[in-house]
Amino acid sequence: MSLKIASRARIVVVALVATFLGASGSVAYAALDDRSASPSQAPVSVAAVGKPYIKTELLFGTAKPNGGAPVTDKEFRSFVDTFVTPRFPAGLTVENAYGQYRDSHGKIERERSYKVTLLYPTAEARRNNGKIQQIRAAYDKRFQQESVARIDDSERVDF
Repeated sequence: MSLKIASRARIVVVALVATFLGASGSVAYAALDDRSASPSQAPVSVAAVGKPYIKTELLFGTAKPNGGAPVTDKEFRSFVDTFVTPRFPAGLTVENAYGQYRDSHGKIERERSYKVTLLYPTAEARRNNGKIQQIRAAYDKRFQQESVARIDDSERVDF
């Protein structure tokens, strides 16, 4: 008798598993099935526009340590004109920003800041890396900053 029950139990389990797998397969295929598209339409491939570039964003804080007066617009523009533009004469973008970070003493600093965006061909990345590091170090030294944040990303750019 226990052999019959065990056999029936196996049949029930197998039937349940088959039902579950069959139902989930149908749901999965139904989710992937796009009946709104015409069968004669193949997926459209969009050609990438532009050429490969690197986008570097630099985040410059304006608060000075020990409560010193923050970097002014005039001081920042002078820095851009004398230090950034000569290294990237093809162009750049400067945006006003506001940010916060945890300083080396664990204090959260909130400050007005600037974001400078540089775009340059991927082939020039190695050469421009040194220029970007010079800009960051010069700003840190000139305005007593802990750091200038740097964000690099690959982009496709068309002018």
